[in-house]
Amino acid sequence: MYYSGLVRNFVLTLSKRHVSSSSSLGCGSTMLVTPLPSQFNQSMFNNVVASNKLIANYLRLGDMDSALQVFDKMTVKSTVTWNSILAGYAKNLGNFEVVRQVFDKIPEPNSVSYNIMLACYLNNFGIHRARAYFDVMPVKDTASWNTMISGYAQIGLMGEARMMFLAMPEKNTVSWSAMVSGYVACGDLDSAVECFYAATVKSVITWTAMITGYMKFGRVESAEKLFQEMSQKTLVTWNAMIAGYVDNSRAEDGLKLLKTMLETGAKPNAVSLTSVLLGCSNLSALQLGRQVHQLVCKSPLSSDTTAGTSLVSMYSKCGELKDASKLFVQIQRKDLVSWNAMISGYAQHGASEKALELFDAMKNDGMKPDWITFVAVFLACNHAGFVDLGVQYFDAMIRDYGIEARPKHYACMVDLLGRSGRLSEAKDLIKSMPFKPHPAIFGTLLGACRIHKNLDLAEFVAKNLLALDPSSATGYVQLANIYAAQNRWEHVARIRRSMKDNNVVKTPGYSWIEIKSVVHEFRSSDRLHPELVSIHKKQNELEKKMKMAGYIPDLEFALHDVEEELKEQLLLWHSEKLAIAFGLLKVPLGVPIRVFKNLRVCGDCHTAIKYISAIEGREIIVRDTTRFHHFKDGSCSCSDYW
Repeated sequence: MYYSGLVRNFVLTLSKRHVSSSSSLGCGSTMLVTPLPSQFNQSMFNNVVASNKLIANYLRLGDMDSALQVFDKMTVKSTVTWNSILAGYAKNLGNFEVVRQVFDKIPEPNSVSYNIMLACYLNNFGIHRARAYFDVMPVKDTASWNTMISGYAQIGLMGEARMMFLAMPEKNTVSWSAMVSGYVACGDLDSAVECFYAATVKSVITWTAMITGYMKFGRVESAEKLFQEMSQKTLVTWNAMIAGYVDNSRAEDGLKLLKTMLETGAKPNAVSLTSVLLGCSNLSALQLGRQVHQLVCKSPLSSDTTAGTSLVSMYSKCGELKDASKLFVQIQRKDLVSWNAMISGYAQHGASEKALELFDAMKNDGMKPDWITFVAVFLACNHAGFVDLGVQYFDAMIRDYGIEARPKHYACMVDLLGRSGRLSEAKDLIKSMPFKPHPAIFGTLLGACRIHKNLDLAEFVAKNLLALDPSSATGYVQLANIYAAQNRWEHVARIRRSMKDNNVVKTPGYSWIEIKSVVHEFRSSDRLHPELVSIHKKQNELEKKMKMAGYIPDLEFALHDVEEELKEQLLLWHSEKLAIAFGLLKVPLGVPIRVFKNLRVCGDCHTAIKYISAIEGREIIVRDTTRFHHFKDGSCSCSDYW
């Protein structure tokens, strides 16, 4: 008891100084050394057990140099002593030669010594060099076999992992967990289930791996059943369930489980809250997100950077940019993810100048941008039409920051050029890409062709898109829309027949709005909502007022070969207009109406919503697949550049 207390006391009060030392291990270097306390005279270093504990404490603190000082002063060293130093060096990649030299000096290496070397081979040179070393190891234990099984599983070589697993003389919970986790990671759920139920011993890690697998493949009920059967749950288990609910579009169940977790006395971490907040963002469930925010405020995570960043992201994606900005300012220790979240938030909401100002502030704060930062910067330029500035940033990213352009960067640049009408430059940029274009890049250019009514280029782009991905609905639909806008209905019919022949299904457009924590979903020409009569009545009233104010329906966006009167009716029943009409009936005055859509908002709806915002005196926020539109007093935050 006296010894361990002494260690704690001196570790807390040590000062650091630089000295040049040469360890008895033969690894001379200039090191940051902690002077040993005076209480430790030479006789104390004769106590191997005490010295080993001291070395272990130093290594736990990451102080390798002080551990070496103790090692050098020891008159007697056990294999445990050597293994501790060996493990200390092995922690850092690139130290292989030093590790090997230390290993060669161990008088009597044991299975732990060999296992440290095996892990070092695996981490530095990969599974094949590790296997060669494993095969010549004179001493192997269960940990040796587990290292190899885990190594194979982590890179998806489950056939080799299974052969090792079957050959190993004795299996433990680590062995079974590695196999279950490996099968889950490589997408073989059936084998994971078979292995899980065949396991003679299961740890909480094995159970959690199986829960993760069930959730990954949408078998939520099976995951729930296992979760209920578990006698012991760790924080990782709770997080796996919460994240699983979110991934399966059941964020509300994730929040309920988070509350249950708190009631049991388990303390959530940033991962728990981040998962739930991600679900709120995906569902645009603002009220649910506010509840999570309250939980964060009442917990020790109120000052946690990850939790704060997740809240910033949630509020941004739910349309509350002001709240996101306030929270960002309150984050005391901002990391790169925090800066990226706020820059991206500004960009998505069309606050491009603020996004770029924050980008400059981030650099001035000494934070180096990464590839994600530049995606947000390009979006900001895109939404404001800063074409030349975007090109400058693209060049600077590669030249000044050494960041290799990724498909997302090229997609942003193609959109930036295409949206501004510089279609030829966008096409040339695609040709200059150092890798095969992703279908989404051609899809982006095809959208620009529709905006600028360039049919010739659209046909060329659609051909390339469908060659890359014959099942892509985007290629068919965008080209059909361009033909429809030019009343070339025979071409529209041909494309629709081709879609049917190739079993291509168009993603149906829908919009949703949250009213009193309940999400209401609408499809175009919706016939299912229980309050449809009131909604249509409100729409008819709005249509009369809008036309009196000068609104003319843009029939180009009624993509059906029918009479004009019916086209107007179809436009009136677009999903976003239905959701807004419902919002006008239900959302109190003074509270913004927030609508979300799974596709890009159409041009006629964009024009109509501007009229509605002026006529009703309401702020209307619409998020589509590319950005937020803030409508107020007859204008939109995008300045009609979208």
